[in-house]
Amino acid sequence: MERLRRLAPNFIYFTVGLLCFVAGLSMFTFVQAKGYSYLADDPLGCVNCHVMRDEYAAWQHSSHARVATCNDCHTPHDNIVNKYLAKGINGFNHSFAFTFDTYEEVITITQFNHDIVNNSCLYCHQNLVSTIAPIHDNAPDCITCHAGIGHPIRD
Repeated sequence: MERLRRLAPNFIYFTVGLLCFVAGLSMFTFVQAKGYSYLADDPLGCVNCHVMRDEYAAWQHSSHARVATCNDCHTPHDNIVNKYLAKGINGFNHSFAFTFDTYEEVITITQFNHDIVNNSCLYCHQNLVSTIAPIHDNAPDCITCHAGIGHPIRD
């Protein structure tokens, strides 16, 4: 029992030191990777990664460039918690993919993000959609027919 009491402080110091090291390394990586830029609405934050440069350039020449940023289409509009939850999930997934080089050069949208983008279309275009909804009763979603509107899709 006495030996256990003598080892306890060493274990605590080691654990605290390890946690500080991990926290410091995480903060360093976050700053070096410009992770803070993903918390804002500036589209330039989306081109921190070279893989997004074509989408950014295409968006700049699209009709949406004058009225919508990346976050207007790619994050939920229902509340701020869901917006930052989606940004957190995507930020983690993107960081993992870029760190371990598992991303595809031609990015494909996940179902999670597809649903967000489709809901964003409906959010911004609700007046137009409400007038044509009866005609489009069986339409799968906006993106199926209108892919590439915000930024053309690469093949």
